[in-house]
Amino acid sequence: MADFDVLIIGTGSGNSIVNHRFDGLRVAIAEEWHFGGTCLNVGCIPTKMFVRAADVAEDAKTAQAVDVEARYEGVEWDRLRERIFGRIDAIEADGRDYRTHRQDNVTVFAEHVAFTGPGSFATASGERFTAERVVIAAGSTPRDPQIAGIDGARIDSDGYPVHTSDSIMRLPSPPRSLIILGSGYIAMEFAHIFAGLGTEVTVVVRGPRLLGDLDEDVSAAFTKIFADSHSVRFGLEAERVEVGGPGGVSVALSPTGRVADATAQSLQADALLIATGRVPNTAALDAQAAGIDVREDGRIAVDAYQRVLAGGEPLPGAFALGDVSSPFQLKHVANHEARVVKHNLLADIAAGRPGAAPVGDLEEVNHHAVPAAVFTRPQVASVGETEAALRERGARCVAHTQPYSSTAYGWALNDETSFVKVLADPATRLILGAQIVGPEASIIIQPLIQAMAFGQRADDVAQHQYWIHPALTEVIENALLGLDFDAD
Repeated sequence: MADFDVLIIGTGSGNSIVNHRFDGLRVAIAEEWHFGGTCLNVGCIPTKMFVRAADVAEDAKTAQAVDVEARYEGVEWDRLRERIFGRIDAIEADGRDYRTHRQDNVTVFAEHVAFTGPGSFATASGERFTAERVVIAAGSTPRDPQIAGIDGARIDSDGYPVHTSDSIMRLPSPPRSLIILGSGYIAMEFAHIFAGLGTEVTVVVRGPRLLGDLDEDVSAAFTKIFADSHSVRFGLEAERVEVGGPGGVSVALSPTGRVADATAQSLQADALLIATGRVPNTAALDAQAAGIDVREDGRIAVDAYQRVLAGGEPLPGAFALGDVSSPFQLKHVANHEARVVKHNLLADIAAGRPGAAPVGDLEEVNHHAVPAAVFTRPQVASVGETEAALRERGARCVAHTQPYSSTAYGWALNDETSFVKVLADPATRLILGAQIVGPEASIIIQPLIQAMAFGQRADDVAQHQYWIHPALTEVIENALLGLDFDAD
């Protein structure tokens, strides 16, 4: 008999799996870091609380655009940080205490756990145990930059001026100047946060655009808007970092060859933020000891039912979810995958033998119409495919771009740069993708997400419901009405 019926590795979305339906089972939970995972502790939640403060600061700085006299006089960083992490740390501690001390059938391993074989495991301290079924929800970590002069072991440590998203929000005071390496959503959100709150921020980008994975029109528009109000160095990469001295850090930059006029240069700042992406926490799991398939990008391979693959076939009783296996590093996707895993895990348990649950009893994961948003200024939101991707695979589509300024609320915002872009199939009139650049993009995109999720035609969505006038959502209505299905 195995020591445990179920092992959960990771307490982000994986922690939500164990509920009252597991009361009669021997459950182990392994967590070497913070309960709640990335989203709660260093990701989605604290960043948005900082973003809100930066938004208010930016509103004060730009109030003249709507004929209001206002000014930004600084941030009470200690109070802001305490308000944010006082709440978050209490949630983390309560979650840890609940699993550790208030559930008789749950054993918590507060250390690293790795495979020693299919169904067998070892802790960092040397304890060995077995589990009949396992859910791998180990998440991801910031990418190691591998830049000369950076002591990788000291990144995020006290007193060392090189940070990732794991530590930058807990600094005792905001740096006077900050260099950010990266051009994705993490880099952009922190650039907005710190620049908004008064830090002199310089963003270093390897290519010619920001948010380069998005639709080309969206990326180009955002790049222009952002670069017009922030210091951005394009076509450069960090070659070497020198730590210490009055400047904190000095970064030697060299051209990547992707921007014609980029030249070698050096930057100095109080701190450096590495925001060049995240990698799955796969390597330290010793997945190969269990024969688990690992994809080229480091993700654990899973099938449509979130079953872990070994030799191309489901490994009996093994499931995975979230950043460690998913193509989407998004909390809402991890939560969806956790619900699928919970259902399939319980079906597998009910079947008796690991892997014996009939496929007909299992749920498939749904990765259709996955939305995302970047909480910077301006906000960016997207769902579905980009126009370039559709054209590349030969799919027919019609596109329409609708400016915020075409609506009454756009007039109220005095906004001349924001827009909605919608893509649809001319034959079925179904929405294939959408992107928004502008205020509240993360909110007003929801009708388009819903339409894609439920297979609603673009013209039906536009014409067969009320749209509140003069709300900002009218720009969505007008974007859908602007699709010319006879133009393809």
